[in-house]
Amino acid sequence: MAEIAQHAFITTDAILTHWAGVQPDAPAIEDAELAISYGELERLSRQLIGWLAARGIGAGDRVAFLGKNAGSYGVLYCACARAGIVIAPVGWRLAAREIAYILGDTEAKLLVAAPDFMEQAAKAMAELPAPPELIGDAAMLEGARGCDPADFTPCGADDPVLQLYTSGTTGHPKGVLLSNANLTRLRNEGIAAGLTYYSDYRSGDCMMVAMPIAHIGGTGTFNLAIIAGIRCRFEAEFTPAGVLAAIEGGATHMFLVPAALQMVIQHPQAASTDFSNLRYLIYGAAPMPLELLKQAVSTMPSTQFLQAYGMTETTGTVSILPPEDHSLEGNQRMRSAGKALPGVEIEVRGPDNREVPRGDIGEVCIRSPSNTQGYWKLPEATAKTIDPDGWLHTGDAGVMDEDGYVYIQDRIKDMIISGGENVYPAEVESAIYGHPAIAEVAVIGVPSAKWGEEVKACVVPKPGCEVDEADVIAWARERIAAFKAPKSVDIIPMMPRNASGKILRRELRAPYWEGQERQVS
Repeated sequence: MAEIAQHAFITTDAILTHWAGVQPDAPAIEDAELAISYGELERLSRQLIGWLAARGIGAGDRVAFLGKNAGSYGVLYCACARAGIVIAPVGWRLAAREIAYILGDTEAKLLVAAPDFMEQAAKAMAELPAPPELIGDAAMLEGARGCDPADFTPCGADDPVLQLYTSGTTGHPKGVLLSNANLTRLRNEGIAAGLTYYSDYRSGDCMMVAMPIAHIGGTGTFNLAIIAGIRCRFEAEFTPAGVLAAIEGGATHMFLVPAALQMVIQHPQAASTDFSNLRYLIYGAAPMPLELLKQAVSTMPSTQFLQAYGMTETTGTVSILPPEDHSLEGNQRMRSAGKALPGVEIEVRGPDNREVPRGDIGEVCIRSPSNTQGYWKLPEATAKTIDPDGWLHTGDAGVMDEDGYVYIQDRIKDMIISGGENVYPAEVESAIYGHPAIAEVAVIGVPSAKWGEEVKACVVPKPGCEVDEADVIAWARERIAAFKAPKSVDIIPMMPRNASGKILRRELRAPYWEGQERQVS
């Protein structure tokens, strides 16, 4: 298969114009019901710009989308990003009140909803004094097809086009503003530096989007496909069977969070699945236990694995652990989040906002062309996150080694201080993960009269297995220092998670801290 010549365009408008001219018949977007080529996408997105303009919606306005992953979202995203309209995808798992908060905060003029979410959308809008117009996604596309392709002023590289809401594990979620340049510049730097995983795209390739579009892992992955000019297959939502079917159906690139990857490789159909189509699998957004990674590498021997580290505020990936640092037997670097991408600066800093010596723990700070300009309507929160020199403070505790590899320890706020010693839950979780009876583990700090806080492991057993508390503690003590090992173990049926699949440690902690004056000791 021929490689697709890669380009260095910055804006969605320039990208779509390019691919529509070069390969108008090549497949662009597909889902269970929709399949359109790059030529059709270029035209339909201009028709949609005209349809939006007829509703008084133009550059700088907000449009929200509520639904699972869908081709209709991809078309709407492209139209908005070309014309400088800011699209705000809303997590479909959210409650009506949470949806109402985001709609009110965006000041969206229009809410496009998938059929299964019209009722939920109406419920959310009933809470708003000035709700947006509500329309179904099929009606939107039908309306657009009845319009002439619009003339419009393409939006600039630094104009915001995407507003993603952070998970909101504390307080209300914040709207992160992302521009065309945030979404494209780092990839262009990677191509210039000769990174194959940014340039190895071939005709017939397919990017699968199974992570939610309301998160950077979903929309960011879609964006990569459009920039590269390949087919993007939207899976409505993640299911292990759906991912396995997509791989056998020709998916060559995908992004999964570790919990999803675990479900894929442990699925009964995995043993008989032909993984040879899948060239690149990017994983990230949560700690990856080494044992799980070794299982994945052995299950998909022909796939190149990349660990990506980043966050919504950095438009996703800012560091990569490349395929060559992965091995079947496992190695120390596989515990890391890799090194800074070309164009990115990463420093580990102390409380004085100065870089700490290599090997010392501190806060991971990032300066990158992909850094957000800030949070929507929250100047104080923006100033807390991005310092005057443009360094974004991630809130992640990490260590950098002499070779520049970054090891994420945990969220700083999740750190447990037990008897004066700092314990990072992710390190303890990684030690426990390989236990033969345990499917999932989350580690929290609970009050202790003696130590201030002590370590507790919350574990979900594998089907048909029984977990022995003493055995888990002994297992951990063989692998990490005794002060880091759990003092107690809770056996639970399932992990509480937010809409992006991250474990909600605060929900596990809450019962133990009721009545305490402080949430840490």
